[in-house]
Amino acid sequence: MAEETQKPAAPAPEARSTEEVVVEKPVTEKEPPPAPEPEPEAPEKPAPVVEEEVAVEADKPKETKEVKITQSVSFKEETNVVGELPDAQKKALDELKQHIQEALNKHQFTAPPPPPPAKEEEKPAEPEKAEEKVEEKVEVKEEEKVEVKEEEKTPDVPSTSEEAKTEEPKPAEAETVTPPPQPPVEAKEEEKVEVKEEEKVEVKEEKKDEPVAEAVVVAEEVVAKVTTVDEDGAKTVEAIEETVIAVSSTPPAAEESAPAKEVEAAPVEEPKAEETPAPPPPPPEEVFIWGIPLLGDEKSDVILLKFLRARDFKVKDAFTMIKNTVRWRKEFGIDALLEEDLGNELEKAVFMHGFDKEGHPVCYNVFGAFQDKELYQNCFADEEKRVKFLRWRIQFLEKSIRKLDFSPNGVCTIVQVNDLKNSPGPAKRELRQATNQALALLQDNYPEFVAKQVFINVPWWYLAFNRMISPFLTQRTKSKFVFAGPSKSAETLFKYVAPEQVPVQYGGLSREGEQEFTVADSVTELIIKPTTKHTVEFLFSERCLLVWELRVVGWDVSYGAEFVPSAEDGYTVIVSKTRKVSPTDEPIIGETFKISESGKVVLTIDNQTSKKKKLLYRSKSKPLSE
Repeated sequence: MAEETQKPAAPAPEARSTEEVVVEKPVTEKEPPPAPEPEPEAPEKPAPVVEEEVAVEADKPKETKEVKITQSVSFKEETNVVGELPDAQKKALDELKQHIQEALNKHQFTAPPPPPPAKEEEKPAEPEKAEEKVEEKVEVKEEEKVEVKEEEKTPDVPSTSEEAKTEEPKPAEAETVTPPPQPPVEAKEEEKVEVKEEEKVEVKEEKKDEPVAEAVVVAEEVVAKVTTVDEDGAKTVEAIEETVIAVSSTPPAAEESAPAKEVEAAPVEEPKAEETPAPPPPPPEEVFIWGIPLLGDEKSDVILLKFLRARDFKVKDAFTMIKNTVRWRKEFGIDALLEEDLGNELEKAVFMHGFDKEGHPVCYNVFGAFQDKELYQNCFADEEKRVKFLRWRIQFLEKSIRKLDFSPNGVCTIVQVNDLKNSPGPAKRELRQATNQALALLQDNYPEFVAKQVFINVPWWYLAFNRMISPFLTQRTKSKFVFAGPSKSAETLFKYVAPEQVPVQYGGLSREGEQEFTVADSVTELIIKPTTKHTVEFLFSERCLLVWELRVVGWDVSYGAEFVPSAEDGYTVIVSKTRKVSPTDEPIIGETFKISESGKVVLTIDNQTSKKKKLLYRSKSKPLSE
């Protein structure tokens, strides 16, 4: 390509328009055209975009200022190199790693979430009430026992046996009653043991050779005493107490034998516990996210920094977010989702195309595509279709993330371009529900993956909506937003994405299929002032084939091309006759011309409108074969 020098002609007093001339001298094909100079005033350039958008409504300087803050371009991505982080962030990263390592050792990422704790607030009150009832019953029993003992000074054996038979089922019912407190039981034990000892003496004299029968007789007499109690529920508790006393009054030899057995069994169990060593703890689990382990290398640090920045470097919050994300990915079935075939009908609504000037991949979201009723019904008609749309959107994002470079100096974020032209708007309830659901999932499970959010072809209602929700957004989030009205959309895109990378439908020169030029061929950008004629000249001294393409964003200008030989006696050759190019014509003009003698090719663009125009062009020369 050739160097470009601009030589504006002297203004003529009678002429209505001025003329600007750009002369390009021929150079070797290897030398690329000069890239557009960097724009040092990037933070100030969003201002014109804002002014045009707000002009749709009444002139309100305060509102204009508010939108300017919203689309601040001061945001810059932080470094992912751990050595370059501030000390506080390094400390937070190390602490988060410790939490993750402990969770991996305990297999907390794959374990199911713990069940919610059971409510046990009312349980302590029940024993207290039961104890109060038992105390009242015990008092009544003590008074009744005195009467029972007086009546049974001369016990009748037949009557006792009959009463015992009638009351034998009662102990079974008493098993469900809460046991009484110990102090009243001790008092009753002292009184009844005396009676039992006297009765045992008489029984032993008659049946010395039957110790088992003694215990039975005592139990029968005890039950008989219970039967004299009133039917207020106390007799059931009394039966339990007395039966316990009867059992505890077994011969000492039996009581001594039980502990002996326990002592003998204890030494047998202890050696067994020592002989079987505890199994070794399981190895730490391995958890991957976006194909990268949570711990392991420098790429893992980049992932963890995303979660920390999403939670303002609050370690506990970031750790909770990571656990929830891992659990959600497992429940959603991300690994299986990547292999599913969900169709390609949404490729026109969401697609990746090119890179921005910093190397970020660019994703285009075309909301106007849902004006197609058939597509809209297929995506949002019912809950099942909305779920399928959501799964397709998550699958698309997952595949895009897998192509990112998570090394510390790599590019691991995406630029989102949201085209709101012909958007269905907030009136479409189904689209709004699906969008809100998708945004919620992206915010909770895909932190810090967006480097810039560029909104183009923004209607007036969206600006009003954005001003309404702006107070609820953080400054970090708002600093990533850029808004542009329809007339400023291409110009705004070119600030972040080079024209050769911008799709042709958005004002750029990138087209699908095989073309003469590719994204590797850089584009020259120029501004044509209102009522101005602009010329671009390509100078050649050797035979060659010149190829060029150009575009004026919005067109509505006149265009012509001619070859002027260097020889004085040469003839000018009309390459392209001057004609008016309207906005509806072919967006890009591409032409070729064989140069057989030294001279120049002159392109003329005449802008007779009252608006400035953006001119994009690029060219290259090929040697002519003999």
